[in-house]
Parts: sequence; structure tokens; C-alpha cells
Amino acid sequence: MDPKKDTNGVEEVTGSSDEDLNISDEESVDTTTEDMFIDGLDPVLDRPSTDIDSLEEDWDSDASLQQRKRSRLSSTSVAPAAEGSGDSLTDVFSGVSKESWHSTDEDDVEPPLPVFSPVQTPGPKRLPKSCSSPLQFFELFFSKFLMQKIVGHTNVYGTKCKDRKREIWHYICVNDLKSFIAMVIYMGLVKCSSLKDYWRESEYFSLSFPAQIMSYQKFQTISSALHLSNTKEDERNDLKRGTSAYERLGKIQSLYQIIRDVCKIYFHPFQNITIDERVVAAQARTRLKQCMKNQSTDRGYKLFVLADCSSGYIWDFFVYEGKSSASQSEGLSYESVMALVDENMLGTGYKLFVDKFYTSPTLFRDLLCKDIWACGPIWANRKGFPKNTVNRLPWNTPRGSIRWIRDNELLFVEWKDAREVQMCSTYHKAYGGDTVQRKVKGKDGHRTLVDVPIPAAVLDYNRNMGAVDPPSRITGHYRVLHKPRKWYQSIFYHFLDIAIDNAFILQELMAKAKNQKALTRKAFLETLILELTDSQKKANSTPKSADSVPSASSSDPLSDLLLTTPSAPSLTLLSAPSWTPPPLAPALALYHRPQHISQDATTGRRKCKLCHLKTPVICFTCDVALCFQPKRDCFNDWHERSTIFD
Repeated sequence: MDPKKDTNGVEEVTGSSDEDLNISDEESVDTTTEDMFIDGLDPVLDRPSTDIDSLEEDWDSDASLQQRKRSRLSSTSVAPAAEGSGDSLTDVFSGVSKESWHSTDEDDVEPPLPVFSPVQTPGPKRLPKSCSSPLQFFELFFSKFLMQKIVGHTNVYGTKCKDRKREIWHYICVNDLKSFIAMVIYMGLVKCSSLKDYWRESEYFSLSFPAQIMSYQKFQTISSALHLSNTKEDERNDLKRGTSAYERLGKIQSLYQIIRDVCKIYFHPFQNITIDERVVAAQARTRLKQCMKNQSTDRGYKLFVLADCSSGYIWDFFVYEGKSSASQSEGLSYESVMALVDENMLGTGYKLFVDKFYTSPTLFRDLLCKDIWACGPIWANRKGFPKNTVNRLPWNTPRGSIRWIRDNELLFVEWKDAREVQMCSTYHKAYGGDTVQRKVKGKDGHRTLVDVPIPAAVLDYNRNMGAVDPPSRITGHYRVLHKPRKWYQSIFYHFLDIAIDNAFILQELMAKAKNQKALTRKAFLETLILELTDSQKKANSTPKSADSVPSASSSDPLSDLLLTTPSAPSLTLLSAPSWTPPPLAPALALYHRPQHISQDATTGRRKCKLCHLKTPVICFTCDVALCFQPKRDCFNDWHERSTIFD
């Protein structure tokens, strides 16, 4: 297959986005199973229904994915029961007592309150004392070391693509990546109709900031060549395709694990937590991708996240890799929750709030065995939901009517709002005397605000889930304009969203702990953009001198790592020049040494890898021709930009 080319001539030599995760006939996913998953149903736990089409028309056509999941319970529809269901289906899907439904006139048993015992003190932790600026909070998640890895992999991938065309790849450095990230955030704040408009030259309508940071061509080059993994490891992994050893997430695995671990290091959740799913919009066709019918903007990859209800901080997450054998026994919703809720890492006494996709009696009972309490709405046709119709809510019951059934530790509640709402909980009482205001039509035909009863489970759920609605994606507008073709790039931008959101939340919590005024979200993002581009603007405005090299006392993790390497060759020049050579960066002096090509500097010259001018010097270690002069120090520049992590 011919390699694909983008507008910058970068080819996908290690496989296109479609090639990365091709679906073979043996790996194809059952259509009915995926349709149910897209509709928010679990094929293992949800009762078979012949009315799925009507469910789509009633629910998906008028609401997006986030609206469906996070709409107020008063406007939440109920999944239709199977038509023509007989006793055989009832027997299969029943798992609770045949007791009739109770009204609020009958008292419920008060369940014991959870004893909250977290493994660590909830809230921010292990933050450096000097951490105060948005950039410092952001670098907790995207450290300089991590960005150096991404720069190294991008340089290797870009060079490989350009070499096939016999063209030159211009190496990028960490400051270039910072500026690129700043521009992506900037595009989320200042929205233009096309990418080129940010670099538009016009007397009245041009934007001055983007051109100060980097050129349009350089931005596009980084965007197209952005790579997160070792290309040699990618090639070895591609050979394993079709076997159990093949890593579907190989191209993001390193960054994926680092971000997950760092999210847990600097924060511990408070008592109320939730599990939610996020869809990462993408263009590539891969088996990782899920979509919502008739919702083109929701086509993408699904992530399951565990977040703190009070702050919205994402503590853990994982990328859905497709149907597995594990999800076939208890259901994907069950397996997703169990994979994220680890009592050994979290502690006990947590209250978990989930939406209809996850709620099931089996899950809630197993969570209770871990001393994790749970609450959430439940489909009326889900396995284990009471099938007894005695004293259930009639269709014309007044607003605020409540019915409930308790099956040992499980409470099932029905409440009439705009529609019927079904809830399941392991720590609520059926009704605690709470009310909520609703507009009710009177006998005169006019609607007036009245207080109607509301179950404690519904009230608690609305209070906690309303606080964790994900804000608009910071990188969303850029992805709309750019449309990344590579699946791993799409997920990278979502990881970037997680890092920025968590950094903003930590800044808010730390300011509150110090009785200081926290930055607003907009002010935080604006300051972060300026801090990310500060070094680049200085570099563009100040001429580069031969003395501008890193100092030996640099706190850069890579320099620290290299400086502790024992057996490093000493720096020597085989032919002493008549001028004083520029000093080498500390990390380079241990691994790379310049050497003259011949004893006569006028013969044997080669083209410099960086500036393409003739030079008599090569790097003895890399066998690469590089200028090594006070006014043209390509030797240090090239090695600093092309740090490669194998």
C-alpha cells in the first residue's frame, strides 16, 4: 500500500490510522451487541426488547450523549419492557422478592451509614511547595521529561517519513512542543472558522499572537508528525497482529500509563465519587471507536473515568478496547466499574454514583462486599429489577408520587416527575421528607410552583452528578478544524484535556486551602498559554548567542540521568582548532564528541545535518556532520533537539 501523505509531506510509514486496528472477520463485533452499547444498554444485563427502535426515536434523536447521561432525572425516560414477555422471561430476569410496592405511608428501614475510611487524606497531596502558577500545575501531569520523550519520538518519526521522500526533517525541541500545546489551547479560547485564519495576514482581521509563536507551516508539521511511541517497538508490535501478544494501545501505552499514575499521585478523592464515560471524537476507522447513531460529533473512542463528585477531578480512567471475554460474563458495565473501583487504592466507605448504563443489583451487591455504597437510576427492564406490578405507579399518577421495594440491602424506588424515574441504592431510605419545587397544572389550567415529595436517592444523585458534568473540551475546537487522522493523536488531545482540567482543579483547591482567590477557568487557560510560550517569545526576540547553553546545575531530569552514568567517554578533539570551541551541554559531553573529518579543514567537508552548510566536523558517536563554531553551534543544537528515548 502506498504511504499516505499530508499537506506537509509527512508519510505514515508505520501504518495508517486504519491499519493500526483493522478489524478482521474473526474479530468483528456483533452488530446487536454494539447497537445496545451505543444506546446505553448492556447486552448481558438488559432484558431483550423488540422495541429498541422506538427507544432510539424517543431518546437519541433529541439528545446528545452527554445530555442523555446527565439530564435531570425528571426528564429521564425509561427503557421499554419487552413486548409479549411471558413467565419464562420473568423467571430468567427476576432476582428480587415478589413483595408488592410500598407507598410513602409505610416506613422504610433506615440503612446503616457508611463509615468513611480512605487510604489517604482526601484532597491534593504531595504537591511541591513552589507550585503556584498554572504552568507548574500543568507540568505535574505533562512534565518536561514526558515532553522530551514525545519530542524524541516525534523527531524519529518525522525523520523516517522525510527520509523516504529524500527530504530534510527540521528537528523540534521541547519549547516547540510547548508552543504547539499553547496554540491548541489558544484555539479553544479564540475560535476561528478555519486553521489558516489564525495566521491570516490582514490589516483589520488578523491575529497577532499565533505568528509570534510559530509559523503555520511549523504548526502543521508538528501536528502531522506528532508521535508518542518508539517506531521500532511499533514495528515489532505490528508483527504480532492477530495474536494474543498484540498490544492494541501500543502507540499510546507509555503516555497512557504515565498520565493514569500521575493523576493518582497528586490527589485522593473525597467520599462521593462517580464513574462516567467520555467519547473522544475521531475520524479514523478503528475497532476501538464507538459512536452514537445519527450523532456524527459523537463518533470516536470511549473512555471510562472515575471522578471526584465535589471537584470533578479525574482520578483514574481507561480506554475501551472492544469486546472481551471478561465483559461477556457479567457485562461491560459491571467490569468497567470493578476495574476502576479498587478499595485497596481508594479505601472503604465511598459513595459511588453511576448512571443507567452501570446500575445493576449484582454490581451494587458486590460493591457492598467491598464496603463501597452505590446509588443510581436503573432501567426498568434490567436484570434483577422487581417485576411485581402490584401497587406500582399507574400511568396517570400525580407528580411526586413514590413507590418503593426493599430487598435486604437493596432499595428500589419509583418516582413520578415529568416521567417515571426508577432508582436503586444501597444506603438511602425510601423517603426522608424531602421536597422539590415543580410546576404543576391546576384545575384552572395554569401552572404554579408547588412542593412535591422527592426520594432521598433522587435528590442526592442530582446534587452529586450535576457537579461532574465535563466542561467543553479545551482541545475540541482544534480537533474540529484539524480532524486528526491518527487514532493515537485523537487520544493524546483527550489526555491533554484531562491534564489541563486536573491542573485547574488542583489550583482551585490549593487556593481555597490558603484562603486565596483562585483563578477562573478562562484566566487559568490564558495564563497557561502565556507561560507555555514565554521562552519561545524570548527566543524569537533575542538573537541566539554561543553562550546560551544549559548550565550544569540544571534540574532537567534527562541531564540528571545522563550525568549519573558511570562509564562515559571523555570529550576530546582529535585536531585542536585555532579557535576556542563553544562549550558542550553537560548531557552531551558524556555521550557525544566532535571530531574533524580530516587533518586538513579545507578537504573532506560534509553537509551539516541541521543548517546544510559545509562543515569539517562530525559527531564521532552519531557519525553525523554538524557545524561546531562559536557563531554556528549546530552540534549542541541538533543533539538537544533530537533526544531519542529507545
